[in-house]
Amino acid sequence: MTNSMKLPAWMSGLGAQGGKAAAPILIIMLLAMMILPLPAFVLDVFFSFNIALSIIVLLTALYTVKPLDFLAFPAILLVSTMLRLALNVASTRIVLTEGHTGGAAAGKVIEAFGHFLIGGNYTVGIVVFVILTIINFSVVTKGAGRIAEVGARFALDAMPGKQMAIDADLNAGLIGEDEARKRRQEVSQEAEFYGAMDGASKYVKGDAVAGIMITVINIIGGLIVGVVMHDLAIGEATKIYTLLAIGDGLVAQIPSLIISIAAGMVVSRVANDEDVSSQLTTQLFARPESLYITAAIIGGLGMIPGMPNFVFLLLAGSLAAGGYFISKRKKEAPAAAEAAAVADAAAAARTAPAESEEATWQDVMPVDTLGLEVGYRLIPLVDKNQGGELLKRIKGIRKKFAQEVGFLAPPVHIRDNLELKPSAYRITLKGVEVGSGEALNGQFLAINPGMASGTLPGVVTTDPAFGLPATWIEASLRDEAQSMGYTVVDAGTVVATHLNHLITLHASELLGRMEVQALLDHLGKETPKLVEDLVPKVVSLSTLQKVLQNLLVEGVHIRDMRSIIEALSEHAGMTQDPAELTAVVRVSLGRAIVQQLFPGENELSVMTLDNRLERLLMQAMGAGGDGTGIEPGLADTIAQQAAHAANQQEQMGLSPVLLVPAPLRVLLSRFLRRAVPALKVLSHAEVPETKTIRVTSLVGVPM
Repeated sequence: MTNSMKLPAWMSGLGAQGGKAAAPILIIMLLAMMILPLPAFVLDVFFSFNIALSIIVLLTALYTVKPLDFLAFPAILLVSTMLRLALNVASTRIVLTEGHTGGAAAGKVIEAFGHFLIGGNYTVGIVVFVILTIINFSVVTKGAGRIAEVGARFALDAMPGKQMAIDADLNAGLIGEDEARKRRQEVSQEAEFYGAMDGASKYVKGDAVAGIMITVINIIGGLIVGVVMHDLAIGEATKIYTLLAIGDGLVAQIPSLIISIAAGMVVSRVANDEDVSSQLTTQLFARPESLYITAAIIGGLGMIPGMPNFVFLLLAGSLAAGGYFISKRKKEAPAAAEAAAVADAAAAARTAPAESEEATWQDVMPVDTLGLEVGYRLIPLVDKNQGGELLKRIKGIRKKFAQEVGFLAPPVHIRDNLELKPSAYRITLKGVEVGSGEALNGQFLAINPGMASGTLPGVVTTDPAFGLPATWIEASLRDEAQSMGYTVVDAGTVVATHLNHLITLHASELLGRMEVQALLDHLGKETPKLVEDLVPKVVSLSTLQKVLQNLLVEGVHIRDMRSIIEALSEHAGMTQDPAELTAVVRVSLGRAIVQQLFPGENELSVMTLDNRLERLLMQAMGAGGDGTGIEPGLADTIAQQAAHAANQQEQMGLSPVLLVPAPLRVLLSRFLRRAVPALKVLSHAEVPETKTIRVTSLVGVPM
């Protein structure tokens, strides 16, 4: 059945070519309508189509969730405007040539608008036409054009902030390349859409002006043609041609007004997950108090003598009844939820054992390696039934971590904790809290990356992941914050970014023996001999784990397991010390380490030790063996000097990297890790020969 329903290839190709040819054919038809004479029946068809098209556009705009869902609207606006103008030209030709024969000369549609809608009275027709034109030109179109202009300006101003937010999500592993590309395209499309709408609104203004001028020209031209060429009386010619001209103008002006209303609907709505109809019903009639007060006011007016009492009192009663039903529904919703909760509790009580059982080993619960506990207001972020956007982001974090660092992090066990504040969360590592914060669900965190201008109203706080100044703001201020240079993220992104930062920071603690064995099993599928010759013949599993943990502690990724295993196989016969084995592995990974610290750079801007300080440290290494011979005062001075030099490097936009001789690297890396966490210590042996070194500052002991 499925195969029989498929179209032949030539028909599919014809359909695709027809879709591409639709726009050129339409433009040619519009031009032909302006040049070639059309019979009255064809005019009726096109006028009816124009009205139907305007209604379709209006309904599409009403049911559109966000403006970008109707990207074709500016082009449709232009085409519909050209269609109306082409119909005006075609109808003007037939009105002037055949108008003397009667009202049906220009078709049934124009005659209907001229007789039935305005009662055959051309004075009434002129007034109605002028009023419709004023409404369209001065109210609807002008307002929509202004909104589109402001929207285009704000969209352009907010583009850098939105791009930074997308890059931040991409770097944090919250989204992939495809999602980031899609979001960037949406940002650019939004700016282009509002810019196009700003320009397209000028078409509608011009259409309104052209409609007035065409109507006036039709009346004057009709009088001249009727009196001079067809010997009609002035009164009769005035009546015939004025009715035809006004009918023609109304036929074009009413669809124009409908299209203008659709344009206003598209650009004036605030995008969320609901269309305009849903927003009106859920927000306008959300509070029964508003309906009660309105009913009281309308009812009071209905009691005044001389007022249309029945109409006012009927409306007041309807409003009061609507408020009552809305209030009743709001009261029943919590009661139903509470009843459901009681029923669930009763069912759980019935299934619970009547007597407490003896404790067993099943009661000993293992400690979760990674845990996330949330307050009850953050439950929607981690609940699958309510969307659970944070669950998808955590999966993305683990996937990105595995691709970049080189092993799969343990799953994150999520649970609610009623002891936490409603909007608080905490992240645990092996049952111990390593990070916490607050995320206001439904609001956005505007983070100041250091170049934002102005302040925002809201709850002032700091970014829990990196400690940057930030403010929790309402959703309505999101675009304004982005235009001011803030990086704006939602509550789920705040939690996910914090979790990603802590997972990367504690990567060495997440690499247990199970993870190392799984890593070896994965590598053994491609190179089984390489793995068999290393573990346990050359090094033990615990030694390999310690070497990998040493690399992760210093921020070195372990994706290149083949180079790591080859280096261990070569040097493990001479030593089993994990520190010494880590040093030789770092040398084999030197190119990757330098690439990680200096991506895409051939010249390495680094800090080095002063010659006197280097000699002192080498002497201390000789005296203490492991550097324990360093005096406390000298150690404090080194820490202060290194922190100052690293700060200077960061201010210059450079990575804070200290280049030292190989014997001193382990000592200084371990010593400065706590004092200057951002500082990376590199040895001369780890720098590839193809790289050049530029010394930017010295770390030394002041005289």
